[in-house]
Amino acid sequence: MMQDKQPLISIEDISKHFGKGETRVDALRNITLDIYPEQVIGLLGPSGSGKSTLLNVIGCILEPSSGRMGLDDETVYDGHWLRSDLRGLRLEKIGFIFQAHNLIPFLSAIDNIAVVLGLAGYSATVAQKRAQELLDYLEVGNRANSFPSSLSGGEAQRVAIARALANKPRIVLADEPTAALDSTRAGIVMDLLRKVAVEQQAAVVVVTHDEKIYDRLDHIFHLRDGVLDKEV
Repeated sequence: MMQDKQPLISIEDISKHFGKGETRVDALRNITLDIYPEQVIGLLGPSGSGKSTLLNVIGCILEPSSGRMGLDDETVYDGHWLRSDLRGLRLEKIGFIFQAHNLIPFLSAIDNIAVVLGLAGYSATVAQKRAQELLDYLEVGNRANSFPSSLSGGEAQRVAIARALANKPRIVLADEPTAALDSTRAGIVMDLLRKVAVEQQAAVVVVTHDEKIYDRLDHIFHLRDGVLDKEV
């Protein structure tokens, strides 16, 4: 089904090592993986297997040691970064969601989203309008003026997702987004990510240990000692 589409994330022989000589650690070893629009995929593996390293490479936070990577029809790494403005690249193409919502405590829900849009160059009026639309989309519009301390765990995570979607990224990277949530709230979060994948033609990558959400993933890949095993 996906052969008619171009992958949003294309990774070819990506490796990442830390240190040299006897202290060298190979965190990723020749990873090759294509992820397409509308896909929600899971990365599984024990601690130290390379899951978060791979997520940070895709997110252009960590520079690979070798290989090639394309994001949304743009080759961004081929032995070296091909973009000098990685911050701009992340703002343009990528949304990040983490286990901890990391909302700014002294900003309201709507302002937590609007501040990201401001960094991307939107006017205050446009930023506020877009932020409210996102909160409404994620069914927490009535909490727009609430501060993080007064939000439930599920509400805070939805605001964090709204912030991640602020710039309409085609690539959404989620690191243990449901680990702190009960089954019902975890299901809601995954349904929201599925909705985003379909409606925004996005690719969603979820690092998880959470067995509650395995049935919500299109494909599950297992990392072990930096090697990507065949799909589980």
